Amino acid sequence: MPAAVGATTISRVGGLLLIVPSGQRPAETAGRMIGGLPLLRRIVLAGTAAGFDDVLVRGDAPSVGSLLEGTRATLVGEASATAPNSRRRVVVMPANVVPQARWLRTLLEQPLGGETLSVDESLVAVIETDEPAAIVVAAARAKDVAALVSELRSKFTVTLRPEDRDGRFVLLAPGDETRAERWLLRSLIKQREGFMSRHVERRISLAVTRRLAATAITPNAMTIVSATVGLIGALFFLSSTPPWPLIGALLFLAHSILDGCDGELARLKFAQSRWGATLDFWGDNVVHVAVFACLAIGWSRDIGAAWPLLLGVSAAVGTVGAASVFFRRTMEDRVEASGAAVARLIDALGNRDFIYLVVLLAAFGHARWFLVAGAIGTPAFLLLALWLTGRHGRVR
Repeated sequence: MPAAVGATTISRVGGLLLIVPSGQRPAETAGRMIGGLPLLRRIVLAGTAAGFDDVLVRGDAPSVGSLLEGTRATLVGEASATAPNSRRRVVVMPANVVPQARWLRTLLEQPLGGETLSVDESLVAVIETDEPAAIVVAAARAKDVAALVSELRSKFTVTLRPEDRDGRFVLLAPGDETRAERWLLRSLIKQREGFMSRHVERRISLAVTRRLAATAITPNAMTIVSATVGLIGALFFLSSTPPWPLIGALLFLAHSILDGCDGELARLKFAQSRWGATLDFWGDNVVHVAVFACLAIGWSRDIGAAWPLLLGVSAAVGTVGAASVFFRRTMEDRVEASGAAVARLIDALGNRDFIYLVVLLAAFGHARWFLVAGAIGTPAFLLLALWLTGRHGRVR
């Protein structure tokens, strides 16, 4: 458990996030569950993800200490706290504000003159100062964030900051937890989504994720469940007899939907890891290879010829090769500025909307056409990836 301290040592780089009671009942506010995490813990983890080197929480150990187990937060008790004085960015966060990590990062990096206070209507305050210790001391004795901001207004040059309703959600009433969760879930949609993925799959996966958030199910467990569903679905493509290919296609679609839940859970609960992202990425590609392989084997068995196996090999090699080239770029989830037009083309070719074509083909008894398309399309996709690598040095 973080220990309440009278003298707090604060590092000089990366900024200080100072979480202060909002004026509501502190214990009740801190423990409100938002997306599977207590509110106070969510604020602390968002601050850490945003790059704050230090997170201080104003509160009593018995009421909030257990919420901070395993975090880098330090409790500041009622006793005066001291800190080394040097130029520092301090962000004061009311304990009833649900923040996005990216928004906190903008507060950490926004231009601000020395000895200046920037504050918005929700009393989120940003201070650039040579004396961060004085702010910590003031926070230790202030009744709530309103009292602290009032005191800071008398000591610093004040500028008003426009509201950013996309970056934070203020809890004011008991029912706001539900609205805050919906707001958080909407923010989980990735930069690059196909039309059907955004408007169909995400609606379902986010609804599932919202229910999973309150359970002990981990993102990696969801990755395994998703891959298992996909691999079971692949087996149905060994037969061309209706309705087995259609069942396989629907399970393939279910895999795609569930595959979104692991990443959503990880981002929602700050449980991202390199291992988890790697497991998710390659689990997805293993399912695709299994679908191509089962289509090829089933086709070959039905006609008593080996040439469909060559189609399966072509599709599998193209899939694995392109995945290997784009692995790092997918992990970073961003579009490289250099060659952005080509990168957008790659995203368009690589989105998940093709799964609906598989379902449609299977419904009309032509699931094997997907193998033909894969045998041609995935090697072409790989060649395009290699060309992009040669042109820009590496693909991100």
